[in-house]
Amino acid sequence: MCWILFKQTASKTGFSRGRMIEHTLSLCYHNKLILAPMVRVGTLPMRLLALDYGADIVYCEELIDLKMLQCKRVVNEVLSTVDFVAPDDRVVFRTCEREQNRVVFQMGTSDAERALAVARLVENDVAGIDVNMGCPKEYSTKGGMGAALLSDPDKIEKILSTLVKGTRRPVTCKIRILPSLEDTLSLVKRIERTGIAAVTVHGRPARDGLAFPAGAYAAPAPYNRGHGETSSVAQNPVLRGRVTFLRKREERPQHPVSCEAIKAVAETLSIPVIANGGSHDHIQKYLDIEDFRQATAASSVMVARAAMWNPSIFLKEGLRPLEEVMQKYIRYAVQYENHYTNTKYCLCQMLREQLESPQGRLLHAAQSSQEICEAFGLGAFYEEMTRELNTRRAELLARTPEAVGEPAEDPSGVIKMAVKFDRRAYSPQITPKMCLLEWCRKEKLAQPVYDTVQRPLDRLFCSVVTVAEQKYQSTLWDKSKKLAEQAAAIVCLRSRGLPEGRLGEESPSWHKRKREATDQDPGGLRNQEQAVPGELCKKLFVALGSGEESPLEGW
Repeated sequence: MCWILFKQTASKTGFSRGRMIEHTLSLCYHNKLILAPMVRVGTLPMRLLALDYGADIVYCEELIDLKMLQCKRVVNEVLSTVDFVAPDDRVVFRTCEREQNRVVFQMGTSDAERALAVARLVENDVAGIDVNMGCPKEYSTKGGMGAALLSDPDKIEKILSTLVKGTRRPVTCKIRILPSLEDTLSLVKRIERTGIAAVTVHGRPARDGLAFPAGAYAAPAPYNRGHGETSSVAQNPVLRGRVTFLRKREERPQHPVSCEAIKAVAETLSIPVIANGGSHDHIQKYLDIEDFRQATAASSVMVARAAMWNPSIFLKEGLRPLEEVMQKYIRYAVQYENHYTNTKYCLCQMLREQLESPQGRLLHAAQSSQEICEAFGLGAFYEEMTRELNTRRAELLARTPEAVGEPAEDPSGVIKMAVKFDRRAYSPQITPKMCLLEWCRKEKLAQPVYDTVQRPLDRLFCSVVTVAEQKYQSTLWDKSKKLAEQAAAIVCLRSRGLPEGRLGEESPSWHKRKREATDQDPGGLRNQEQAVPGELCKKLFVALGSGEESPLEGW
């Protein structure tokens, strides 16, 4: 089955502006090499790397519906990405135009309406929607998600049917095999009836402790013909009552994947079946992928751990040297500002038994993206890319109306500008609030006073700062009290023609005079006045080294 998707406007995708984009996206699940969804691994750098090495489709890591519904879609013009950002400013999902026609969004859900809301939130930026019904981890099953759904086929049917009817993207799901082959086949028949585009089957059983209700997997009467009274309910002890399936030791993940079970599913269904679970036993090089596909009679193969260890597993010409693969991954991670802890985690999965090597020790000790780059000989690349990204930010700021607009005074006497504080465009040691405070001290004025309110409708903040009996305010509402106060400080500084601490901006002259005064009178009042900012700067460097939030964020 192939899904053909037509025409999306630039305003919907967010990747381009001012013109119509023609998308004729043909997302087929036949004869494809697929990167599996992997928690903490399937972020944008890994997905792009897998595409580079020959993957046809890439899945993002499982993202929980409740978390996604808190996110706002943001077009990141600096990185040329679309970001889904949580209320705490953390990027939950980031994607780019390069993968738009080949990335599948996998969600963890246990509710049909929430699932549909998430699908509609992301459908303009992805090629497909997948529901995770195979994750055996406790954090997933406790919420009724993942493999826990396998014990509630009615809920499975409702979730998938709702998605198929309510979204314009092809819908798929990923399951594990059930305690008996008959149960598995009954379930996948019900799944196929929902109208999904494909089903992924992990050829190992579901998790310990999951319960399977009597008769739950039997298809409706028209699809249960031929079994009679001596079918599954009568003969299978699992189906005579609600029992708990306990895997034996030999049935744990170390046990070989059941190619026979996947093959039986593939021969039963008319939609594409994607085989998964072969990394441990079958897939160690590119040619093994085709062998696994043939052994399972599947339409396509989804690769997890083998791709995590070396994403060049998808390359026809064979595996590339690990050093080369890791360097390429790091370049993507820096280019798309992947958080260094996630970058570090993925590199550790690639190094595996080499973690005790000198390079592995350097990686283990790294506490920033820059230190990771230096550990792999990419220090110069990091500096160059950082400069490039900072230049882009500065250019965008210069183009925006708030950067060039004149301040306006409204009838209430408040001077207003449309301004937002982007911490990435400012030196970590100097923020607009700090600059304004220093200027007030230099002019012997009272400290700035901030009056901040929160709007109940969307929980955004707006701040008014009072300096020398004049009020200043940004007309743009912000996600936090700290950001709103910084924006108000920017309005005051710009309206007075004062420096605000932006990167590349000449340092304020009063900082230089203060340093000279400190040298001349180290024990005087001026030196005492600098104690607080000085201590904050000291804490900043400690915090940056430990990965904590900067104590200067509210200044």
